[in-house]
Amino acid sequence: MSLPAELLIRIRHAIAEHGGPRAAMLDTLRMIQQEEGWVSDERLREAADALGVEIAELESIATFYSLIFRYPVGETVILLCDGASCWMNNADAVREALMARLRIGYGETTADGKYTLINMACVGGCDRAPAAVIGRDRRLVGPLTPEGLAQLLGDAP
Repeated sequence: MSLPAELLIRIRHAIAEHGGPRAAMLDTLRMIQQEEGWVSDERLREAADALGVEIAELESIATFYSLIFRYPVGETVILLCDGASCWMNNADAVREALMARLRIGYGETTADGKYTLINMACVGGCDRAPAAVIGRDRRLVGPLTPEGLAQLLGDAP
């Protein structure tokens, strides 16, 4: 398996736009994740080859950024804030209700592959605390309540 031709073109464009392959590494990882939902070991090797960098260099970028997923995630990723502002606004109750509703813990994906739950130190939504960032479009939602989770998740269990 190799990177799709269209993606290789986009990587070459990123290299030119950013002034070199090392400067384009993060964008390359984000492009792969946007296409496939995560960055597999195979895609990481292919991307390193396309960029002309050592795989270890690219791996260091992929593992540094918490929003580059190195494992398969659900169709919808929920980044639940566990920062101070959210904690002071009842985030514990939201977390417990969400975990119970989805039947998963942090870093886990629902059995149907629909949701992955990840805790974040801050999602930048203190004015909406407790808050989360949800979905591929990274939509900030809040203030969250245990009772409002059904509406947020739609038909989730």
